[in-house]
Amino acid sequence: MALTIDVKDELTRVEVAKTTVRAAELATILRFSGGLHVISNRIAIESELDTAELARRVRKDLAELYGVRSDQTLTPASAARRSSRYLVRVVEGGETLARQTGLLDARRRPIRGLPNRLTTGSKEEIAAVWRGAFLASGTLTDPGRSAALEITCPGNEAAMALVGAAGRLGVAAKAREVRGVHRVVIRDGDAISSMLVQMGATDAVRGWEELRQRREVRATANRLVNFDDANLRRSAQAAVAACARVERAMEILGPDIPKHLRYAGELRLNWRDSSLDELGHHAEPPMTKDAIAGRIRRLLAMADKKASDLGIPGTDANLPPDLDDV
Repeated sequence: MALTIDVKDELTRVEVAKTTVRAAELATILRFSGGLHVISNRIAIESELDTAELARRVRKDLAELYGVRSDQTLTPASAARRSSRYLVRVVEGGETLARQTGLLDARRRPIRGLPNRLTTGSKEEIAAVWRGAFLASGTLTDPGRSAALEITCPGNEAAMALVGAAGRLGVAAKAREVRGVHRVVIRDGDAISSMLVQMGATDAVRGWEELRQRREVRATANRLVNFDDANLRRSAQAAVAACARVERAMEILGPDIPKHLRYAGELRLNWRDSSLDELGHHAEPPMTKDAIAGRIRRLLAMADKKASDLGIPGTDANLPPDLDDV
């Protein structure tokens, strides 16, 4: 939520010089934040906005671009809505404004998507379309596995128009419907950064990227720690299992154990927590871990063969039930 507020705050302060770009942003805000209504047999335009700053921006653009006077009222927070909303309404001249902004077609019918001239405009105008859509109904979640830049759309046609506009900006976006609500979503981290920059949220994208990098570093560190822990657990289990089998082998073979195999077995039992490499260093003279492993393997094989001949349990008889055989 904090990221969304930061992005909207920065986008609200973006200065736009070109009239066509301002008009593209305004028309998109009006399309995504409200709609057309009939009040006293007249067509009115209503726009429900998050902040007073955005409401002032919309009212300023309405006055400067179209010479339209608008009213503003505050809708207080309620159980269904956590924060207050600012309702900007145009009644006088609402139908003319709807035609000028493209919200009504030539036959006086409300458009279902976005005005065609917006989605076929310049890249600067298309970026303004996305800026307006985000200001009206956008959210940005924290970087990570579920990171997303998401726009809630008034309908499927508007969602598809927004996806097409993103494509013209070189950003991959997808439209989806969840419980009857149409949304456009960008999930790739690089694509989110690119769209934020093109909309004009350059400061917010720096903070988002820093948070993203910290999350990635932390995730990598956690994976490495978990990997090391898993290796340690496996090594400890292998050592416990090996000691249990060696003890059983020495019981089975008794005095018949060849001297060099007995020595390897005793090394294993005397240094229970040591790796094979470390056992080799404890030997006199030092031995390689392959030599130690080979002798212990032959000791266990000899004991298992004798146990089979005698019809008694082999070297795995003493293994704890929660350990795998080595």
